[in-house]
Amino acid sequence: MPLVTMTLNAGRDAKTIEAMLDAVHASLVDAGVPPNDRFQRVIEGGPGTFRYDGQYPDLAKPRDERFVLIEILWSVGRSVKVKRALAAAIASRVAAAAGIDPANVMLVFIETAWENWAFSRGTLLHAA
Repeated sequence: MPLVTMTLNAGRDAKTIEAMLDAVHASLVDAGVPPNDRFQRVIEGGPGTFRYDGQYPDLAKPRDERFVLIEILWSVGRSVKVKRALAAAIASRVAAAAGIDPANVMLVFIETAWENWAFSRGTLLHAA
């Protein structure tokens, strides 16, 4: 179960945000995540609450106020090959959905062990 967190500056319209979330989910489904496994949240930062370096790590074109940080918390076990393809797909699709440069999309995978997930009622389904 991936948990997607998308952080961005406030001011985007709901339709654009929905399209961005749909783009992330479609990419995850293409990578093998079940279609109904959709858990997403959006954090919109106001002035001074979302800070980022405009060019790290040595971007040719600086990020702008439309920068998007996407964090995917999921279980361990995917190969670098899968993550590389997924990162490229998400950056491309989210950029298209938002009408931004793909350089304005940053992605972070956060992996956790299976036994750390309690999907409902506090039950750890995969714990020994």
